[in-house]
Amino acid sequence: MTSSASIASAPSASSADIDPLSALVPERLTAVVDIGANPIDVPPYVPLLQKRLCRLFGFEPQPSALAELNARKGELETYLPYVIGNGEQARLRVCAAPGMTSLLEPDPVMLKHFQGFNEWGRILADSKIATHRLDDIGEIDAMDYLKIDVQGSELAIFQNGRRRLAEAVVVQTEVSFLPLYKQQPVFGEIDLELRSQGFIPHALMAIDKRMIWPMRGTNPYEAFNQLVEADVVYVRDFTKADAMSSEQLKHLALVAHHCYGSYDLAAICIHHLLNRNAIVPQAGSRYFELAAAHRAAAKTG
Repeated sequence: MTSSASIASAPSASSADIDPLSALVPERLTAVVDIGANPIDVPPYVPLLQKRLCRLFGFEPQPSALAELNARKGELETYLPYVIGNGEQARLRVCAAPGMTSLLEPDPVMLKHFQGFNEWGRILADSKIATHRLDDIGEIDAMDYLKIDVQGSELAIFQNGRRRLAEAVVVQTEVSFLPLYKQQPVFGEIDLELRSQGFIPHALMAIDKRMIWPMRGTNPYEAFNQLVEADVVYVRDFTKADAMSSEQLKHLALVAHHCYGSYDLAAICIHHLLNRNAIVPQAGSRYFELAAAHRAAAKTG
């Protein structure tokens, strides 16, 4: 039995002929989990929310940000005040720049090499706080797509969320190429952990570069080549599709199409679904036409 938020019916051949994406309707809404849900930019899952194709579980421990999220949320959104981590007591360092607030201590030796970072990483408050393991959160009944931006705690969350991640098909995570915090796991460690859980890198979204001190710009965001951080999208390894259920393939295709414009990734999911007779044949031909049209439009644009 599916939940009240489920998308109940499977597509008919006629509906698939009208809309190639209708064949991808899974047994339940795609479950999105956003750890660090107070957005600076528009989250990539917004198209799914707008089309009522997902449920969102967001975590935001800062009271003012949580209140703002709850004030404007829709019926498919749930926001929780928990700090996600390894389940142990931790210290929350609230920094001058909200985007630097972390369970880890900013490293002044590293920060001084980049304009503005020492001020942004200045600690305003330091308090003890309880953390919760992702696997232990009872309010989450499923997780297909995880977005995470927690300033250094990503690895601990992945290591303490393996049961939930076993069913997920997409992870978007911020990674650091340089440790901005003391004892911060960097990109290589995150990459190895996610690969060990069956994910492969799919896309680099936002890439943050900064100018190295003593050079300074009038704009602190100016840069030449030095990598600092990036948002990386990992997906369940599509070269091992036999390890995925048909429902996982549907969720992956929907996220790939609506959130990232990864029409080729959606297409290979549809290819495997067709081989399993999990969707009607018309849906495949129509989607491949749609993907080709998007590709042509991108070339001319």
